[in-house]
Amino acid sequence: MSVTIYHNPKCSKSRATLELLRGKGIEPEIIEYLKTPPSADTLQSILEKLGLSPREFMRKKEDEYEELELDNPTLTDHELIAFMVQNPSLIERPIVIANGKAALGRPPEQVLDIL
Repeated sequence: MSVTIYHNPKCSKSRATLELLRGKGIEPEIIEYLKTPPSADTLQSILEKLGLSPREFMRKKEDEYEELELDNPTLTDHELIAFMVQNPSLIERPIVIANGKAALGRPPEQVLDIL
């Protein structure tokens, strides 16, 4: 089984999710999304798998969210995804992809549902 985690090593939930996977004997492909942001197409695919809109997937407490005025209701999904590609700190984390599905590790145990 191929498993990928979009990971931020500074995030406690992300570290806990990675450890949970490893505890299950899974060594995932690790993508440090702050260093290697996903493309707009990849983000769109992840959003579809999660069943979330771009706005639901954004970290609203990040400074960039306010600075870029991303609470503006006239912004389209396409525009919000573009902001996440340019500012990956806005992307909620961690994201685990497995078996054609995706899950957010909030809480970390939530990712077990797709394994």
